[in-house]
Amino acid sequence: MEQKLVVHFQDGKILKGVSHDFFPNKNCFHLGINHQVSGVKPLAVYMSELKAVFFVKDFVGDKEFNELKDFSASQDSTYGKKIMVHLKDGESLCGFTQGYSPNRQGFFLFPLDSQSNNLKAFILQSFIKKVDLPD
Repeated sequence: MEQKLVVHFQDGKILKGVSHDFFPNKNCFHLGINHQVSGVKPLAVYMSELKAVFFVKDFVGDKEFNELKDFSASQDSTYGKKIMVHLKDGESLCGFTQGYSPNRQGFFLFPLDSQSNNLKAFILQSFIKKVDLPD
């Protein structure tokens, strides 16, 4: 199944493309770069180099959109427990997770804001500074 991905590297580089072989327990996946010439092999992407992988609705997004970044008392989700993730570059992500374990390579975060262009994100444990699990 083709998945639209926006891949954020630890060094700040960002690539957009599609993947057919992303699995959270693997060390590598392949990314067909957006607007890549037909016949060019997809790029091998190594999890050890990443900050996060965002699964998106489309590659355009809306730069003017201000995504919700905090929980209100009335918010619940079928996606799991509330989580706030503080990353090493100063970015914070707020959403829901079905399972966070610091012993795993990473975990899926579902966005707090249903209007987000992100369907979900896979956050790499190696780039996390701090995790808060609010009630």
